[in-house]
Amino acid sequence: MSRSRVPEAADEALLRRLWDEHAGPLLGFVMRLNGGDRGAAEDVVQETLLQAWRHPEVMDPARGSLRPWLFTVARRLVIDRHRARLARPAEVDDAALPYLAADDGVDTALDRWLVADALSALTPAHREVLLHTYYAGRTVAEAAVVLGVPPGTVKSRVFYALKALKLVLEERGVTT
Repeated sequence: MSRSRVPEAADEALLRRLWDEHAGPLLGFVMRLNGGDRGAAEDVVQETLLQAWRHPEVMDPARGSLRPWLFTVARRLVIDRHRARLARPAEVDDAALPYLAADDGVDTALDRWLVADALSALTPAHREVLLHTYYAGRTVAEAAVVLGVPPGTVKSRVFYALKALKLVLEERGVTT
């Protein structure tokens, strides 16, 4: 028997009887389960009694006391609500949103422009060794072959080129 319709007088009497007999003990039980949140507990009790009304077969006296069934339904509702809260992302205050940087690629483009400008201030030998080792991804040995200099010279130039690049960036207001 489906009970999706509006309750009639007999249904209202049944709901009133369920409330009078079971709401108090259910409310106390649910409040212990949910940490004392009375509003949430009242919602669970109401939903529990509604479930009993939707399933009149559980109120058959031949089945025994209705209360264990009600407590089981209430416990499951509390667990479902808890799981739903855990699955939901945490709510945060949106006051800081205007201050968050957008990841639109502008910062990356500006950083690249700044480094390219700083590289142009280096000597040609320092710029060339950094381009081969950092940007082309060559090893010291590979860069030495391409540049036609010994590997020790490549290491030395990289060391001094990085120092010079850091100085140029600091002059432009970039701090590391």
